[in-house]
Amino acid sequence: MHLKIAVLPGDYIGPEVMSAALPVLEAVLKKGGHTLEHSTHPVGGAGIDAHGKALPDSTLAACQAADAILFGSVGGPKWEKLPPKEQPERASLLPLRSHFRLFANVRPGLLPQALLETSPLRADRIASGIDMVCIRELTGGLYFGAKSTKEIAGGDIEAIDTMVYRQSEIERITDVAIATARARRKHITLVDKANVLETSVLWRKVVAARIAATAPDITLAFLYIDNAAMQLILRPGQFDVVLTENMFGDILSDEMAVVCGSLGMMASASLGAGHNRYGKPFGLYEPSGGTAPDIAGQDKANPCAQILSVALMLRHSFGLEAEAKQIENAVDRTIADGIRTADIASGKASVGCKAMGAAILARL
Repeated sequence: MHLKIAVLPGDYIGPEVMSAALPVLEAVLKKGGHTLEHSTHPVGGAGIDAHGKALPDSTLAACQAADAILFGSVGGPKWEKLPPKEQPERASLLPLRSHFRLFANVRPGLLPQALLETSPLRADRIASGIDMVCIRELTGGLYFGAKSTKEIAGGDIEAIDTMVYRQSEIERITDVAIATARARRKHITLVDKANVLETSVLWRKVVAARIAATAPDITLAFLYIDNAAMQLILRPGQFDVVLTENMFGDILSDEMAVVCGSLGMMASASLGAGHNRYGKPFGLYEPSGGTAPDIAGQDKANPCAQILSVALMLRHSFGLEAEAKQIENAVDRTIADGIRTADIASGKASVGCKAMGAAILARL
């Protein structure tokens, strides 16, 4: 198989962790007899600096010509004074999600036994580790609904964000959750606010009907968002697949990452409604964390999330399950061998971004 990838490193630590991930991708593909064609393009703040906008036309064109997008991280203090609509994340990630109809965010939350001490939770709450996946609807809800800000009577100012969901949108993200659950423990928890929101009432109705009609082997549970936030801390082991709408998923998946020890370990896949040359979902793959300006350029970043995002890309956009597992196993072995970046070292000796990447590469 010949893979064509658009590489978008982004800002601050983005290029650092991408530099650690690409050799891993190249090595595992060569080992499996596959070939790779990739090109690197500016996005986010780097796009603004180079071309005057966060998603340059040339970058978008490269993504359109690729089979998948490997994304780094965007944003940071350098561009915070720009108007909100022009800032790196809002002006690059949201347009990419919209353009490629990247409706499904798949974010694994894994806390292996070797990293139990990195979690802020008490040992008795995580004794068996944590293994869950958050399936977040990515192109609907408040983030993409109609917005307005205007002055009203009496000189007051009113801002409106509109949450809209359609049955078809809920059905397609539910199908992703079903496929994910079937490959795991066959349990889905729908997180909503059906005691307040009409959209959540529709979510409950549609998800329950979809599972009853197409996946009777799946067990479905319901939690309100406030209770779900508490349960992630009280009993994280109860969760298998968490299915939820855009904003709730944004919040819960970050909470999940902290419970699992470090954002530096959390990969994510954003899967589209369209397909690549191989009939697989076109996707954008990125770490769940940010650009970490405070450690940029110091060789301190954790490249694991970026490397694990490569594994997700191979699995979802190319069907290369064996290669994906090789990368995940290499990361696991590296951590089990006691090689850690500072964020997961728990006060013990740590290595830098380059050394961590090299250790993972060696274990392939």
